[in-house]
Amino acid sequence: MLIARGLHALLTRSGRKQNEVAKAAGVSVGTVTRYLGWQDRSRLRVPTMRAIAEACGATAAERDALVQLVSDQDSGWWMDHPAVPEILDPLVSFEAYSTYEHVWANSLIPGLLQTPRYALALHQATDVRLDAETIASRVDARIKRQAILDRSPALHLWVVLDEQVLRRSVGGADVMAEQIDHLTAMAERPNVDIQVLPAAIGAHAAGSGGHFVLLGRDDESAPLASMAVVYLELHRKGLYLDGPNDVADYKIMFDYLRRDAADSARSLTLMADARQEHTR
Repeated sequence: MLIARGLHALLTRSGRKQNEVAKAAGVSVGTVTRYLGWQDRSRLRVPTMRAIAEACGATAAERDALVQLVSDQDSGWWMDHPAVPEILDPLVSFEAYSTYEHVWANSLIPGLLQTPRYALALHQATDVRLDAETIASRVDARIKRQAILDRSPALHLWVVLDEQVLRRSVGGADVMAEQIDHLTAMAERPNVDIQVLPAAIGAHAAGSGGHFVLLGRDDESAPLASMAVVYLELHRKGLYLDGPNDVADYKIMFDYLRRDAADSARSLTLMADARQEHTR
């Protein structure tokens, strides 16, 4: 999937058509289509990938990253790496392919729901050694990523939010009031569900674990096109798990979390209460 997304990004940037890329790479149009469609991963070949990438105008770093993905599809791309080109960002790639995204947020508002000022305050707190321009660039990238919620067909986002996240001040009272107002507005969307897990619940299914994201796509007509992966957000990079047992465990965990969380109406009340605490 990362391979397909990377090639699509290169193709779009190049402005070339598939038949033009096929001719330049010395392969058939069908071969280009297969690589762009993430079909039959066992038939992907390093020389073909290199030729298609170069025909799409890839930089050396982009070409080499795609070649490495073909060489090591099972493990080399599950971890974020600072040398991986932007077109191969794993989380963005998974979101682009997914039909649903389930998030347990116990420390901060999920990126897809953050306001620019909230995101800026977070980056200023966590990236204390970065210059303002770099931080602004990262905030811009996070906000642009939210466009995934406006696509058609829409990504279904379901978030279970620990109540303490609403009460933790990030950026000050004005920023938090604006952020909670944004959550309230987003919860009205048909493709966004937000539940708050009340602090009174106490111990819960996620235990001492941290923020996690479950991304997936179910396709009964084409099982090879189905996908499920868990993203664990760590301090400096993310960890991706796609083992069936791991994914099943996190699915069950999320089911228990949303069972114990307040329903939609009660969650809106809890958000309003938290907003009032910030502004009084």
